Amino acid sequence: MLSTLAIDCGGGGIKATVLDESGTMRVQPIRVQTPYPFSTELFIETLANLAARLPKADRCTVGIPGMIRHGVVVTTPHYVTKDGPRSLALPELIEQWSGFDARTALSEKLGIPVKVINDAEMHGAGVVAGSGLEVVLTLGTGLGYALFDGGVLSPHLELSAAPVRFQLTYDTYIGEIERRKLGDVFWSRRVRKLIDGLRPVFVWDRLYLGGGNSRKIRPDVVEVLGDDVVIVPNSAALVGGVRAWTLTKHTDNS
Repeated sequence: MLSTLAIDCGGGGIKATVLDESGTMRVQPIRVQTPYPFSTELFIETLANLAARLPKADRCTVGIPGMIRHGVVVTTPHYVTKDGPRSLALPELIEQWSGFDARTALSEKLGIPVKVINDAEMHGAGVVAGSGLEVVLTLGTGLGYALFDGGVLSPHLELSAAPVRFQLTYDTYIGEIERRKLGDVFWSRRVRKLIDGLRPVFVWDRLYLGGGNSRKIRPDVVEVLGDDVVIVPNSAALVGGVRAWTLTKHTDNS
């Protein structure tokens, strides 16, 4: 039976597990804190160390924040910083990560086929129904985004980098630092405003809200988000490691 090593890379932590063909976890996920400064060499070693602690898998799926094209990192917002999200970006790390062929490097290190995609796309692969226009927004360190049409992943857009107001992008407008600053009540209202603003842009059939902060949206706000909005568990990101191999094949975003 084909097994998949799924690794979800976040700004604060990196989680991994091994799943069977049905998406059932063979072992409980393990997690390590994302180390900073995070060079590409340390990235490979960190993921290899996680893999060594888990059962041997036939293939691997990795979700990374940022713009990923064909397994190559175009930009990544957190891993180029000195001390983590919102800290000083280091020129040497920007240079390392820009154009970094993560798929090839990981495949050579792990000795198995590897698919590398945006982390929100991996999350989306674990939850979409496969019909209609489905949008995935992940709420965590920043804002993640993925779009599926008829179950097929569309080319990635860095929605998080778009300006919202003043000097704020979607990433900073709705991210973890703003949530802590505002508190869950006012932050939840901001989430509602975000959704109301994006609904006429996408005209989605279904919107999925995932990521660690999705469960922090206040109940009164959840009630008024609409029947077209579904909050999904953060564990779906790892389950998406299996489905990503079929849902992304037409765009070859790996």
